[in-house]
Amino acid sequence: MAAKRDIDAPALTAEVLPRPRARLPLSGRLAVVVLALVVLVALLVPLAPLPSPRTVDTGRSLEPPLAGRVWEEVSELQPREGEPADAWIDRGFGELGLVSRLMVHARVAIFGRWSLSGVLGRDELGRDLLARICWGARVSLAVAVVAAIVTLFVGVPWGAVAGWAGGRVDDAMMRAVDVLNSIPLVFLVVFLVTVLGEDSIRLALDQVGIGRLAIFFLVVAAVSWLSMARIVRGRLLELRDATYVEAARASGASPARILLRHVVPNLAGTVVVTLSLTVPRVMLFESFLSFLGLGVQPPDVSWGLLANAGLKALIPIDPAWWLFVFPSAALAVTLLALGFLGDALEAVLDPRRHR
Repeated sequence: MAAKRDIDAPALTAEVLPRPRARLPLSGRLAVVVLALVVLVALLVPLAPLPSPRTVDTGRSLEPPLAGRVWEEVSELQPREGEPADAWIDRGFGELGLVSRLMVHARVAIFGRWSLSGVLGRDELGRDLLARICWGARVSLAVAVVAAIVTLFVGVPWGAVAGWAGGRVDDAMMRAVDVLNSIPLVFLVVFLVTVLGEDSIRLALDQVGIGRLAIFFLVVAAVSWLSMARIVRGRLLELRDATYVEAARASGASPARILLRHVVPNLAGTVVVTLSLTVPRVMLFESFLSFLGLGVQPPDVSWGLLANAGLKALIPIDPAWWLFVFPSAALAVTLLALGFLGDALEAVLDPRRHR
């Protein structure tokens, strides 16, 4: 019957939620360029002509930026006598995946043993700071990516189910979120890292290939979805009672059709914007924990760990300022770009900004 016909209600939708703009503002485009460069550096650093981030040279301890030869031949990019062929990779770069190992071999094939050296100075053990910043970007971004995935696949469904179902289901699900939110995050991370780092548990996890760094990733991600769940739940409560949803429901549309045609498209903007704001918060949290010595541990490296080491080097007599300034600048620029991108996505995707 005509009265029962499903009404897609595009006009009602357009009235309630105006069409968002199609292009990112200039600040958003610049942020995308900066973030693309950071991601490219993190992904392609094994190909870059840089020394290994773990190689110690105490003879060049605390060498300032550009103090020596900028382009020089290094000896650590080859196996030592009597050791396996790829042992120099593990010694200089840590445990790498297959793709990264192939990239390191390609780097040696292209540049030989020549590398940029001391461009941003060296730390107290003579390790190249530029190499450590570039390799540290991998860890800091990996934490953010893991947290983003967990937020999408846990936080969004959790909040959506709670908001759409309402009633006792909503109460039970959000009380669980309230309990987790009531626990200070630092205490929770310390507790989980301590429990999972217990000898028997750590050995069991090592047997299945889960190391300390992977545990830290999972712990940070486990507490990153709470804000997304709350925001999605609040948006669902708003959309559930919207005029165009009521019109579609009155026309006989099924709940699945209402969700797919009217709710999900108007929820996507909220999810994307919230995710763009969650990523810098997680990166800052990881840096804060590493800064306190609770997160990434040597010989692994992250921007927060580098900033912590740099702060210790800011002694009144002859401070090694470069050890603090350059890692902090890399983190600050990345977080600033993520913040600008979040604002730009909100301006593009949130129709309420265009009334």
